[in-house]
Amino acid sequence: MIDGNARKPDNRLMKPAMAIPTSTVSRNALVLLAAVAGGAALYWLRDILTPLAMAIFLLIMIDGIKRFVADHTLLNDRMAGVAALVLVILGFFASIAIIVNGAAGFFGEASGVSTRLGPRIDQVIRDLATLFGVDSPPTAMDLIGDVDLRSYVADFAMQVQNVASGAFFVLVYLGFLIAAQSGFQRKIVGMFPVRETRHEARAVFQRIRSGVEGYLWVQAVTGVMICAVAWMLMRAVGLQNAEFWTFVIFVVGFIPILGGAIAGLAPPLFALVQFESYWPALILLIGLQAVLFIVGNWIQPRMQGDNQNIDPIVVLLSLALWGKLWGVIGMFLSTPLAVLAMAILAEFKGSRWMAILMSGDGEPYPDGEETAARKRPSPRVNAPQVPGDVSGS
Repeated sequence: MIDGNARKPDNRLMKPAMAIPTSTVSRNALVLLAAVAGGAALYWLRDILTPLAMAIFLLIMIDGIKRFVADHTLLNDRMAGVAALVLVILGFFASIAIIVNGAAGFFGEASGVSTRLGPRIDQVIRDLATLFGVDSPPTAMDLIGDVDLRSYVADFAMQVQNVASGAFFVLVYLGFLIAAQSGFQRKIVGMFPVRETRHEARAVFQRIRSGVEGYLWVQAVTGVMICAVAWMLMRAVGLQNAEFWTFVIFVVGFIPILGGAIAGLAPPLFALVQFESYWPALILLIGLQAVLFIVGNWIQPRMQGDNQNIDPIVVLLSLALWGKLWGVIGMFLSTPLAVLAMAILAEFKGSRWMAILMSGDGEPYPDGEETAARKRPSPRVNAPQVPGDVSGS
């Protein structure tokens, strides 16, 4: 039976549910679905998109080197562009050749690494066991007995093959991008017929370009500093293939966070294999970690300025995301892609909050200007002018 004296709930004391407009819910759902579909498309088309992204990255490098050569030499713009193109292409192929040939020679029979690796690991394990009082330490084969080394070797060989084949497609894309530059200005005029809107589009492009070029400049200069100290340390202790390891440290320095870990740990680990004593490995470990700490915490932040106004958490998430989608190439391009995303998201009212969260200081624009200031009816005085702008308005 139902008790007639039972108290009924007082609806006046219950908090009413928050009403959300249907349009807002639908828009957010569409944005979420579009993001998931975009991520899936980036993953499925990675074999096509990664060479294109690398070609665009090289094109920005060529443009920056071209302007530097034109400003500091007697060459005109056309000859400076040719010199920049030749320099970047030669450097691109030289980097691949040094890594592939250096790795093959380092891990070959002549270096002795392959023959000394197993016994040296066993010796290190025995020494550690003696230090901690372990009577019967395991061997290297006991530790890696369940690991399928052949699959890792096959994966490594496949990665090398993909790098060699991908380099060809990168150059094909780069050639077509360079050929398409001649009509790019007129395309901009056709896409943005209103002059003020065109100035805004140019400003976004300039901000993306300056961010990528600033990232390249900072990483290159700090990489040279780290490599100079690392080479002297490796030569001082007598590590084999010091030049190869120096180049590897410079290349992996363009990968945020992960590059520093590889640069600081790989040479000391291989010093354990080469030398019977632990002192060379300890010297390399302490020296490399010290220079990485000094450059990463003092020199690099001062050089970055406003070029990479990105939150460190965003850098880490971008590294993980693009590494998952595009592999090693995605790791190299993770920070430039984050700069591009922040610049684009800051231009739209609905997505500007994401650009603010991605920025390091809450100001996604380099000079701290607000969106309302950017939408003035009159063109900005310092807006970049594009040669060949034939539109009168």
